[in-house]
Amino acid sequence: MPITQHLIELRGHLIKICVAVLVIFLALVGFSRELYDFLSDPLVAQLPANSTMIATDITSNFMAPIRLTIFVAAFFAMPFILYQIWSFVAPGLYKKEKKVAVPVLLSSIVLFYAGVAFAYFIVLKGVLKFFIMFAPQNVLPMTDIDSYLSFALKLFMVFGLTFEIPVVTFLLILVGIVSIQSLEDKRRYIIVGCFGVAAIVTPPDGISMLMLAIPMWLLFELGLLLAKILIKKDNQKQLNTDLEQGSS
Repeated sequence: MPITQHLIELRGHLIKICVAVLVIFLALVGFSRELYDFLSDPLVAQLPANSTMIATDITSNFMAPIRLTIFVAAFFAMPFILYQIWSFVAPGLYKKEKKVAVPVLLSSIVLFYAGVAFAYFIVLKGVLKFFIMFAPQNVLPMTDIDSYLSFALKLFMVFGLTFEIPVVTFLLILVGIVSIQSLEDKRRYIIVGCFGVAAIVTPPDGISMLMLAIPMWLLFELGLLLAKILIKKDNQKQLNTDLEQGSS
């Protein structure tokens, strides 16, 4: 196919993605305030009795829930988005690559959702409690709704992408960019790197850094283990096939 045909096909998939996100957004926009209440529950539970959230901009009361609804719409549309990406890429893949790509896509979706859930139900509460606990006695915490939304969405994206580490590790080994042995030899440096990355991308407190660095390390180990099991199984199948061909 000429490049123009590829671009036309890509445009078609992008239009489908935008339509899917728009449809979900329109279905959820009537519940935008309830969605923001759900997001802000961990913060409200930590605020002092005489404190509350505030809006420092006249449009914040409207725009913050709308921004959150767009994010939630894209979040729920993620399986369809990845399916459209798969539909565009699949014709150019070999049969063996397609067999690997489907479980990789499914596991990517599950891991991303797991990362966001981990950030909301476990990490967010601990981080907020840490920051509010260290507020000076003469300071009453009153967080702006836009600032809190940006903080929470950044946290969700960081943990959602972090939980993709097993998939990334497996793919790097599968395509031959790195080997299992080289990753095992560099394990101590990778662990230090996990803590370094966590210190950069998380808020400036030890709790959130540990809550990101430790899962990063464990997820790396999970990806390494899966690569060992699956590649060993694939090599065994190839060996059995070669033996059968040799005996025939």
